[in-house]
Amino acid sequence: MTELRNVEADLTRFRSRVLAVTFVVLVCFALLAMRLVYLQVVRHEDLSEQAENNRTAIVPVVPNRGLILDRNGIVLATNYSAYTLEITPSKVDSVEQTIDELSKVLDITPRDRRRFKKLREETKGIESLPIRTRLTDEEVAKFAAQRFRFPGVEIKARLFRNYPWGELASHVIGYIGRINQAEKKVIEEWSDEDIANYRGTEYIGKLGVEQSFEKELHGLTGVEQVETSAGGRAVRKLASHPATPGNTVQLSIDIKLQNLVEEMYGERRGALVALDPKTGEVLAFVSKPTFDPNLFVEGIDSDSWQELNESINKPLLNRALRGTYPPGSTYKPFMAMAALQSGKRSPSFIVNDAGSWAFGGHVFRSHGDHGLGPVDMYRAIVKSSNVYFYSLANDLGVDAIHDFMAPLGFGQYTGIDIQGEVRGVLPSQAWKRKTYKRPEQQKWYAGETISLGIGQGYNTFTMLQLASATATLINGGIKHTPQLVMATQDAVSHARVPVAPKPPQDLGFKPEHVEIVRRALVGVTQEGTATRIFAGAGYLSGGKTGTAQAVTIGQKEKYNAAKMEEHQRDHALYMAFAPADDPKIALAVVVENAGFGGEHAAPLARRVFDYWLLGQYPNEEDLAAVKVGRAGPPIGKPRVAAEVAWPPKGRALPTTQTP
Repeated sequence: MTELRNVEADLTRFRSRVLAVTFVVLVCFALLAMRLVYLQVVRHEDLSEQAENNRTAIVPVVPNRGLILDRNGIVLATNYSAYTLEITPSKVDSVEQTIDELSKVLDITPRDRRRFKKLREETKGIESLPIRTRLTDEEVAKFAAQRFRFPGVEIKARLFRNYPWGELASHVIGYIGRINQAEKKVIEEWSDEDIANYRGTEYIGKLGVEQSFEKELHGLTGVEQVETSAGGRAVRKLASHPATPGNTVQLSIDIKLQNLVEEMYGERRGALVALDPKTGEVLAFVSKPTFDPNLFVEGIDSDSWQELNESINKPLLNRALRGTYPPGSTYKPFMAMAALQSGKRSPSFIVNDAGSWAFGGHVFRSHGDHGLGPVDMYRAIVKSSNVYFYSLANDLGVDAIHDFMAPLGFGQYTGIDIQGEVRGVLPSQAWKRKTYKRPEQQKWYAGETISLGIGQGYNTFTMLQLASATATLINGGIKHTPQLVMATQDAVSHARVPVAPKPPQDLGFKPEHVEIVRRALVGVTQEGTATRIFAGAGYLSGGKTGTAQAVTIGQKEKYNAAKMEEHQRDHALYMAFAPADDPKIALAVVVENAGFGGEHAAPLARRVFDYWLLGQYPNEEDLAAVKVGRAGPPIGKPRVAAEVAWPPKGRALPTTQTP
C-alpha cells in the first residue's frame, strides 16, 4: 500500500508539472502570437517603410545655378560639369597617408593639398571634400582601376561655376564658395521650405550679385530614389523628380564699357560708377584692382588667399561700394545748389577770391595761393574757387549743409541691390556728438565747417553716392535708386521678368536753379578745368574736376607730390554727365593718389562718353595714353567710330569638360 501511495503522489506531482509547463508554453506562444500580430499588423506600414529605406535612399539633386548676363546678353557667369576626386575624412584611417597613396596614382600638387587642408579646417564636417578637380577621362579610368584600394575616396560628377572673363567686373558679379559654418547657421534660420531646398547644396554666393540674388540663382532642388547595396552604394535609380535650374539674372551693366574702364585704370587704384540718370540703371561699376573669382570656386588655397588679403592694394575691397573718399571740388556744384535752394546766395553774388580766406586765426588756402579776383557762382564753379565756397560753407553752417546733402544720398545708403554698401560720413553737430566720447571732441567748432565747402574735412563718400547725387542733380532733382539687376528669366518658361525699380523721389529743386548749376558744369568743359580733355568731343558735356587730400597738410606746409609717398598723394576725382541738354549718362570717378582730377580722372570720363554716346572704343595707343595720364588723341581731332573688339585681347572662353 505504501508503494501504491508513493506512485500516486509521483503521478500527481508529474501532472502538476506538466500542467505548469503547458501553461508556460501556451503563454509563450500567446506572447509570440501577439508580437507577431503587432509586428505584422500594427507596425506593418512603419516596418515596411524602414525596410524600404534600408534598401533605398533619397538623394537630393542640386540644380544648375542660373546664368548672369550683362545688359546685351553677354554671359558673365555660367556652369560647367567636371569630375572631382573626393575624400570623406571620417571614412579613412589617415587622410595624409591616403593623399600620399593617391598621389602615386594621380597628379596631386602642393596647391591641391593646401586647398584641401583649408577646406577641411573650414568645414569640420563629415562630407566629402575635393582633393582634385577637373579630372580628365584618362585620370578617371586610372582611379577606377585602383578604387578598391581607397575606401572613403570616390569620383563624383559635379557642376562648377565659371567666370569666363576672369577679373573683369568681379566685384559686381561676386563669386560662390563652399558653405561655411557661419552660413550654415544662417540657413538654419530660414523657412522650412528654403532649408529643404538647400539639401545637398554645398556652395553659396559669397559676394556681389551671386550673394544678393542667391535664392534667385540657386533654383529648386530635385530628388532621386535609388536602390543601394549593403555597402551603401547606389545600384539603380527607382524614381526621380528633376531639379529646376536657377533663373537667369540680367544686369544693367555693359560689360564692354566695364572692360574699357578697367583697361584704362591699368595698375592704378580707384573706382568709377556710371548711371542712367533717367532710370537709375548702373551702366558701369568699376573697382580697381580686381581679383579672379575663379580662384574661389574650387576653394582658394592659403597662399593665394594670403596674397589677396594682405596686398597693400586691397584687391578684395569693392571701392565703388565700400571705398570712401573726400569728394574735393566735385562737391562744389552741390554746395551751389544748396545756396540757391536755401536763398543764401544769388547767382550774381560776388566774392573776392584773393587766394586765401582767413577765419578764426586760420588761413584756408586756394589753389597754389593764386587768387581769381571777383567771382560769381558761375565763375566760382568753372574756375573752382575755393574762397567762394569757404565763404558759402560758413554762411550755411554745418547742419544746413547736412540737411540739404542727405536727401541727395551723401552719407546715406543708396539702396543699390547688392549687399555691403557703406554710408561714409556726412557730418553734422549730432553726428559728432554721437561719434566721439570726450566732451571736447563732441563739440562742433565753426572753423570745422569751412573746409566742408570744398569737399574736405569730415566729408567722406563713395563713388556710388557721388554718381547718384550727380544723376539726381542733372535730372532736375528726381532721384532714382541705383539698380544693377534689370531683369530675370525663368529657367523653365524662359519668360523675361523686368525687375521693377523703386519709385523715384522728387527733391523739389527749382528748374531755374538746376539750370544755373548745369550751365556752370558745362562751362567747366568749355572754359574751365576740363577744357583740354573735352576739346573736339562730338557732344556737349558737363562736369567738375576734384582733387582731394589723402593726408592732412600743415597750415605752413605746401603740397609737393614729389616729396610724398605714393599713397599719401592727392586723389583725382571727376563727376560728369552727357549730353548736356538731355543727359543719358552720369558718372563719378576717382583715381587714388593720382593728383589733379582734370589730368587723371577726366580722361576716363571722356572715353566713357565717347563709347556710350558715339560707339567709339579707343585703340591700344589711346588706352595707353589714358593709363599714363594724358588726354589721348590730339585736341580737336575727331575720333573714328570703331566696332568694339570682343572678347578682350588675351581673353577667351575656356573649354569645358562634360562627364
